[in-house]
Amino acid sequence: MPRPETAAPGDGDTPAGGDEPLHVASRLHAFNRFELKYLVPVEEAAEIRDELAERMDQDLHSPVGGYGVWSLYYDSPELRFYWEKIEGLKFRRKLRIRHYGDLDGVTDGSPVCVEIKQRVNRVTQKRRITLPYATARRLCDTREMVEHSPKESAFVQEVLDLVIRLNLRPTAITGYHREALVGRASDTGLRVTFDRRIRGRDRDFHFGTTTPENRFTIPPHMTVMEIKVNERTPHWITDLAARRNLNLVRISKYVQSVEAFGLAPRSVFHVHEADYPPPTPHTRLPQGQPAAQPAPVRAGAQ
Repeated sequence: MPRPETAAPGDGDTPAGGDEPLHVASRLHAFNRFELKYLVPVEEAAEIRDELAERMDQDLHSPVGGYGVWSLYYDSPELRFYWEKIEGLKFRRKLRIRHYGDLDGVTDGSPVCVEIKQRVNRVTQKRRITLPYATARRLCDTREMVEHSPKESAFVQEVLDLVIRLNLRPTAITGYHREALVGRASDTGLRVTFDRRIRGRDRDFHFGTTTPENRFTIPPHMTVMEIKVNERTPHWITDLAARRNLNLVRISKYVQSVEAFGLAPRSVFHVHEADYPPPTPHTRLPQGQPAAQPAPVRAGAQ
């Protein structure tokens, strides 16, 4: 992993890697950013990605075709973090353990990120450390102090305070496939991600579960496109969004998982399948080629 103290690779949403030992906690990474989200059909997302690639580069930490992102979210028995999001509090937090890549072969020694994501007005902030999976679970699940560097002490203490004071427990897992682009030259603070096959579950919270019962929490023919900037969004990005009639959406993958499994009522943040029906077959397909059938939203999705 690159070593800057104020930023993680890209925006921090990239697979862990590099020459830092995986058996010890990495240095604390922290950064601020603004985020804009759009919900677009998979085919259009591919077109937008190709158009953006003319002015942006593929994230060096992202393999060709993208990578998996899996997050285990913690919440109180009363779903405090969920309701803070629903109520739109200007300051709110979430605690999660995140794994990058496929879940096949996840072991106690696999590197994961323990992360606090918080919102202060319109600015998103993240703080995290990288730990072996078993160590992260000891910290968050069994509420034990774990070995850490002096620079990480305040963060580890904050995690322990949250899980003990709020009685946090594993609540939902989200997973999706991500492709990421990063800006060039004067746009180096720009990052655009495309998340598809967004799914989740409300049980089997170990990343290494062999037969998890995942369910699509956002219609599988839709992609979440997210623009992330340190300061201002480049004008050519806003022009692209206007030209394609893209509308900003308020969406949370964690909220989607909570509501998809009936843990809380549906809210304005929920994406309803009826609002985004699958595309109907049209005549652009090569002659004789059948139209692909959309995957069922509520079916299991590995």
